[in-house]
Amino acid sequence: MDVSWTLWVLTILGLSALIAVDFFIGRKPHDVTTKEAGIWTIVWIALAVLFGLGLLLFGESQAAGEFFAGFITEKSLSVDNLFVFVLIMAKFSVPSHLQQRVLLFGVLIALVLRAVFIAAGAAVIANFSWVFYIFGAFLIYTAWKLIQEARADEEESEFEENRLLKTIERRFGVADRYHGTKLFIRNNGKRVLTPLMVVMLAIGTTDVLFALDSIPAIFGLTQDPYIVFTANAFALMGLRQLYFLIGGLLKKLVHLSYGLSVILGFIGVKLVLHALHESGVHVPEISIPVSLGVICGVLVITTITSLMANKKQARAESAEDADETAGKGAGTAV
Repeated sequence: MDVSWTLWVLTILGLSALIAVDFFIGRKPHDVTTKEAGIWTIVWIALAVLFGLGLLLFGESQAAGEFFAGFITEKSLSVDNLFVFVLIMAKFSVPSHLQQRVLLFGVLIALVLRAVFIAAGAAVIANFSWVFYIFGAFLIYTAWKLIQEARADEEESEFEENRLLKTIERRFGVADRYHGTKLFIRNNGKRVLTPLMVVMLAIGTTDVLFALDSIPAIFGLTQDPYIVFTANAFALMGLRQLYFLIGGLLKKLVHLSYGLSVILGFIGVKLVLHALHESGVHVPEISIPVSLGVICGVLVITTITSLMANKKQARAESAEDADETAGKGAGTAV
């Protein structure tokens, strides 16, 4: 897709305007209701769909297909990010009315950092086609690692601060409590960070780790930097509302890691096939419609099997409680 600088500028200005509106509406710290989160989640998804349809209407059918495939992939991978966001909120005991502000700025930091990753990835791909082998191998390895982690079934997880975050905390110091929406305060004449600022940095910098697999994944679906950037932007900007909408349901998606591993493995194979094709080897390439079908199919199956597993577990727990109650009743009668 041939994208002019004018279109790039207009797109960035449009996204910035949407972010500004989102910030203006939610500028006052408050507890986000399920209704509010649901409405805004629908709004962001609708905006993404309208953007994709706009590409289609302007005759860019391939670009539209790549955008939808990239958006769905990034959105599904971002749901996995929410598990870590929950751990971060718990780690820093973030008050519920401040969590919206934390996520807004954290996602903005993540978006800027991802833009840098996308620019670097596009430059590398444009000059070194063999990098597709590395991307493909990395995604296949990540898929295998996800399966291993899912099988480990760790009951208790705790967020560990990364090295960059620890360095920032040592350099500037951190206040011992939250001070409303302030990011910095004066403590004994020294300017120090508030816990709110630390949490924002934690959300933003932790997302970089997720970008290590999500950026190669979307480059496996399209090599167009414009599509890669817009798909990431729309997926990330609706992440804050999605956190409040399905935060309590995350633990019920017990098979999500398996689904994401299949998606990453599939895209990894697609990248390797593409690299072989670029090297002159006659191998079949996977089309965007096939990729989109596989991604959507895996997510639907994962959701259904997760719900079935939860129902089965609930029935088993209910039966155990009934047996325990019956046992106590029999003991009392004797």
